[in-house]
Amino acid sequence: MDRLFGTDGIRAVAGKYPLDYSTIYKIGKNLTDLLRKKNQSPRILLGQDTRSSGKWIQQALFQGIRDSKGEAVSAGVIPTSAVAVLSKIKSFSSGIMISASHNPYEYNGIKIFSSKGTKIKDDFEQELEKHIIKSKDKIIPSSSEPLTDNDLKNEYIQFIKSKFASGNFLKDIKVVIDCANGASSDIAPNIFSELGFNTVPINTEPNGNNINSNCGSLFPNKLAHKVLETKADMGIAYDGDSDRAIFIDEKGKVLNGDHTLFILSRYMKEKGLLNSSKIVGTVMSNLGLEKALKAMGLQLIRSDVGDKYVYDEMIKQESNLGGEQSGHTILLDECPTGDGILTSLKIIQIMILKNCPLSDLYKGFHEYPQVQKNIKVSRKEDFSHYPGIMSALKKAEQELSGKGRIKVRYSGTEPLARVMIEGKNKQEIENLAQMISKSISKELK
Repeated sequence: MDRLFGTDGIRAVAGKYPLDYSTIYKIGKNLTDLLRKKNQSPRILLGQDTRSSGKWIQQALFQGIRDSKGEAVSAGVIPTSAVAVLSKIKSFSSGIMISASHNPYEYNGIKIFSSKGTKIKDDFEQELEKHIIKSKDKIIPSSSEPLTDNDLKNEYIQFIKSKFASGNFLKDIKVVIDCANGASSDIAPNIFSELGFNTVPINTEPNGNNINSNCGSLFPNKLAHKVLETKADMGIAYDGDSDRAIFIDEKGKVLNGDHTLFILSRYMKEKGLLNSSKIVGTVMSNLGLEKALKAMGLQLIRSDVGDKYVYDEMIKQESNLGGEQSGHTILLDECPTGDGILTSLKIIQIMILKNCPLSDLYKGFHEYPQVQKNIKVSRKEDFSHYPGIMSALKKAEQELSGKGRIKVRYSGTEPLARVMIEGKNKQEIENLAQMISKSISKELK
């Protein structure tokens, strides 16, 4: 059976299988049926980012939900984390976010949340996709749309603001916010301004086709220049659905999710806020983070890539802090999933309470040089089936001889193989990554 779900929901070029109108309709219809089968009243929250395809995808989902006699309510353009939060606090049986996160505008995706605000489990996904694939429904597209409840967006904003006691943000801090022309474009600047920050928002004019276009968390260098140009205290870059945040310090240095985890880990340990000594990262987390946490008496536990796998490992380890190098950070005491705006405000709060610049907060964390390569592939087959790839991997491991790490995997959302190598010598690991990439390209292009 073909898999519809990847590491973060369903994702594809909008209009092509599995994001064609017919399949999306079946997702809405079969999700509604499955919720009812599990004795849940099918009341479903819908949200979307700013992609032009979001409107008709929402219409298809709504048509399927309605035809199965479920109820759908739209929150409009809103961050992914808002769908998670609102699904939980407003007692929806499920939430659906229409977004392809950091991908270009021609892509879109569907992320499904439970009534607890968490990504649905793998067994639920598998049961749902089994019904979708078997479905023989004939669909005539409809232009009808769900009711939009504008109060839901305001409830999310108040939820975020409620996490911070009044008086914490009296200091004048200048922040440049890159909203990636995405879901945070109006929400983030409003929250920051209302909390009293000197806010410089950029990339806040979405037109349906410019989401993540040379901006946001994947393109932080322009933001770094803006921070230096405006003499700001920091910069924050979100992705298209605002569930990840990448930071720029006052010196223009780009920080990633490993820096964020280090800063939060150290502060939360000092304040006795950690549930355990275990911090959850992923197989991509830098070796330097592992060593820095160990020096504090903390242990880095690595999950598979994907924030839902980070969450699952956090539950298993009874940890309340975890995240990905890409900028997803889960503060489990505050929110059931990663929230870029929430993470940003937590980092600023630490800056204020410690009365120091952002660059001081990650002292003690020394990154190992890391090289990452993305290789386009025509298929995703077990690497062990290809002697050329295995030979290149074996040679690289012998040359590193225990002085670094190699991780080769497929992307869960794109037709890519990803190669990551860490080591002490940047040129050496660059050469090794190039050798492995060439072997993959030769066999799987």
